[in-house]
Parts: sequence; C-alpha cells; structure tokens
Amino acid sequence: MMVNIPDKLFFTIKEAASIIEVPAYVLRYWEDEFNFIKPKRTEAGHRRYKKNDLELLLSIKELLYNKGFTIEGAKKHLRKKEVRLDLSFIRKELEGILEILK
Repeated sequence: MMVNIPDKLFFTIKEAASIIEVPAYVLRYWEDEFNFIKPKRTEAGHRRYKKNDLELLLSIKELLYNKGFTIEGAKKHLRKKEVRLDLSFIRKELEGILEILK
C-alpha cells in the first residue's frame, strides 16, 4: 500500500484521518491500543502527528484491514518488526565501528 504523505512536520488528527482513510475516532482508538503511537500534543491538548506516526498508522491499517490481523496479532507483528529493525541498526553501527578500527 503506497500512500503519498505530504512533506509537512505535523498533521492534525483530521489530516491524519484523511491520509490514512479512517475516521478520527479510529486513530484515537488505535492510540489507546498501540502504546507506541504517541502523537505530540499542543498546549490545548490537540494531537499533532509526525510523518513517521502516519507511516506506522498505515502499517496498522494494512495489518488490520487488508491482512486480517487481530489487534493483538498486529501488536505482536509490529513488535517483532521493531526488534528486527533495532538489530539491523545495531549491526550497521557495529560494522561502522569495525571499519574505523581497521
């Protein structure tokens, strides 16, 4: 699923819902269910999503709506993906250090 996310720093919940193509209440619900979705808040308490938040929300939508995952299944899948990304990052960092030491 390729969605073109505008090049902005922050998005309102209305803008995010439009890009993700789900109602705003779904984003609020996902925020409660997936504790790693943490949009910034204005002083008035309004949500401000970053581009990486939207990418994560698109991944959640893909898992739930298109691949038939349950919420618990999507959480597990995303945690595994996060661990793989962390390990990949660590490996690249260590390879860089190894090159410096040579």
